[in-house]
Amino acid sequence: MNVELIACTPGAEEVCAMAANGCYSPYPASDIVLNDEQINKILKRCIKSGHHSVLEHANYTFSVSNVSRVLTHQLIRHRVASFSQMSQRYVSMDECGYFTPQTVIDKAHSTDDYDVKIGKVYSTAMDYAFNTYSQLIESGIPEEDARYVLPNGCFTNITFTMNARELLHFFELRCCNRAQTEIREMAWKMLAICKERSPIIFEKAGPSCIRGKCTEEKPCGHPYKEM
Repeated sequence: MNVELIACTPGAEEVCAMAANGCYSPYPASDIVLNDEQINKILKRCIKSGHHSVLEHANYTFSVSNVSRVLTHQLIRHRVASFSQMSQRYVSMDECGYFTPQTVIDKAHSTDDYDVKIGKVYSTAMDYAFNTYSQLIESGIPEEDARYVLPNGCFTNITFTMNARELLHFFELRCCNRAQTEIREMAWKMLAICKERSPIIFEKAGPSCIRGKCTEEKPCGHPYKEM
């Protein structure tokens, strides 16, 4: 998995703070000049008060590669975002490879013969699906039809843009221990990048347990400490 921030609103935190300050000023945001201390104070006040609409002025665009379509199917459920994904109609999937969950890897490397056998079942099924795909292509079936046999685990690449408000919501859900492992790994990598780029906005971002009580109906029992 590779996660990169390829674009971000220039001066994202300043822009959000200017927008917030403009709500209480007779002057347009374009005339407002704020120093670092003022930006920090304004944003922390807005976030603490739940006035998150001003955070929608900051956009972050990520390029994520070598993740499964299981992950991207979960990702696109976040409605307030824009997505551009590698097309299986126009890109040959012969050499794309596939994702193997850590639980399956553990089985394959177990000392128990039955577990090893179960571990191999996964790779056998994947190899069969990709071999079938290749045979369909070789027989003249177009990629857009041959792709029906491909598994959810095949690798894909995706570019997506979210504003800071949606990212805070995304991190609360997907950094949680109850989130699926692959998308949770991606979420933590994204959060590390966002904290570096916009440390005020994302200071307390992450699962709800970081900020206090877990909001999940069934807590995992292993809350994160404040970071």
